[in-house]
Amino acid sequence: MQDAPLSKDLRRQHLDVTRRYFMRLGAAGLGATQAIAAWAKESDAEILEEATADMEYLTYQDEFGTVQRGNPLPYTLPKEKRLEIGLERETWKLEVIPDPDSNAAVGNPMTQKKGNALDFKGLMKLAEKHAVRFLKVMSCNNMKDPLGMGLWEGVPLRNVIWLAKPTHNVRRVFYYGHHNEDPKQMFRSSLPIGRALEDPPGDNPIILCYKLNGEWLSGKRGGPVRMLVPDAYGFKSVKWMKTVVLTNDHQANDTYAGGNNDISSWMKTMCRFVYKPAKEKAGVSIPVTGLAQVGVGGLSKVQVWIHPQGKEWPEEDPYFTKAPWQDAEILPPQPTGEATCPKANCRPTCSSSPRRASPSIGRCATPSPTGQRCSRKSPRESTTSIAAP
Repeated sequence: MQDAPLSKDLRRQHLDVTRRYFMRLGAAGLGATQAIAAWAKESDAEILEEATADMEYLTYQDEFGTVQRGNPLPYTLPKEKRLEIGLERETWKLEVIPDPDSNAAVGNPMTQKKGNALDFKGLMKLAEKHAVRFLKVMSCNNMKDPLGMGLWEGVPLRNVIWLAKPTHNVRRVFYYGHHNEDPKQMFRSSLPIGRALEDPPGDNPIILCYKLNGEWLSGKRGGPVRMLVPDAYGFKSVKWMKTVVLTNDHQANDTYAGGNNDISSWMKTMCRFVYKPAKEKAGVSIPVTGLAQVGVGGLSKVQVWIHPQGKEWPEEDPYFTKAPWQDAEILPPQPTGEATCPKANCRPTCSSSPRRASPSIGRCATPSPTGQRCSRKSPRESTTSIAAP
């Protein structure tokens, strides 16, 4: 973990979630789980500290797992070059254009040539009225672990599309980012126009994202502006956004389509351990902590059990249905109003009466912008304590 977090408030808030839980165990005892040793022991306190050290709910920008392409990587270029190619906020511009290979009708194409491409100042003007924030875990469909969890902020893509005044013959949105002017390096993705303009019940809008955890989006994370698709895997959230194309082509043109990927897949639910000791003494408390990435299928519970190493499990029960499973406790959210961006970075768009959603399906329980719902794709940290046999 970093010694100097990007947001001290966020670090404090999300450490509090897990520490509050374990300290409550220490103060009240484990009650029904009588086989577990008391948490007040000094040795157990050390176990507690180690187990919770990596359980912050949000991930620092620098600590996200990174999937990237580009030669050279755009954010590694000298600042003078980044300014020249529009990869700094001062010079960033987004074009919204009709597909020249289709009959899409757009009344106000937004281009640099015409001088009406959207710049960062214009994006911030839209943000004054339309900015939204939501929690989302970034995850690659080809990797086993999530890349990181963040509080993302941006302007809904639809608000920018409407500025281009599409009229008819638009069925899909193509989009891509900076690719060193080399077609072979282009990474692109696409969405049905219906998903770009409207949100499924309970989900958040697709946004042009410019902040992560209350801080400007870094170049490594795709800044100054990236696409952010809340219900999808990371390949839909294209970095270094430069161009949005409105088309009547009904077929997707995603780069990932050529790699045997399901480009329309919603994120799936999965669980991973964060702290799982390989060896412990008999009779001591064993904290087992982890996280759950909650996808479209939801999440009802997380369970865990201990099985002696080397002891074979009966062949007639290949799915461990007869195992002595124990329910892990899914940690509760922060108290209302505490788990959002730091006060200094909050805009008036934060609702004064936030929605709360059920932890069992992994929705966020933080204040959401007025008129917007919480994301269904928030990971939940879970924890349990088991007595070693």
